[in-house]
Amino acid sequence: MTKYAILGYIWLCAISAGFPAVTALPAFAVDNMQSTDAPDLTSVRAKIDAKDYAGALAELRGLAEDNQQADVYNLMGYTLRKTGDYRTSLTYYTKALELQPDHRAAREYLGELYVETGEMAKAEEQVSSLKQLCPSGCEELEDLQEVIAAKGGN
Repeated sequence: MTKYAILGYIWLCAISAGFPAVTALPAFAVDNMQSTDAPDLTSVRAKIDAKDYAGALAELRGLAEDNQQADVYNLMGYTLRKTGDYRTSLTYYTKALELQPDHRAAREYLGELYVETGEMAKAEEQVSSLKQLCPSGCEELEDLQEVIAAKGGN
């Protein structure tokens, strides 16, 4: 009986020693959205700047399969919006903001989508969000306000 008690104690110590390591594992999950391993989007941005939306979409689709990352989804939304696919664009902006609610570019571009589709109240909601994210002002807020003003909003 003593032999089993000692083995049980050793087993309990081993389990207890390993427990913090086991509980820490989810922080290193593959689908961790706070990952700093963002893909290089230089090529995609160059294609977008050149208005090569088909080329940008092809590259982004490949990246989106392997990277659940807010910047990838935001650029997918932007590119789709520029091609007139507003419905799918909205899906990608929403996903970007689910992953990173403080993503200022996604808020700006979502607001611009709402302006383009005539949903001015929703565009103003994005202005409010940007004012909270950058109370001292930021380029994204200014750009969205300019788009709203050009459309005849505030």
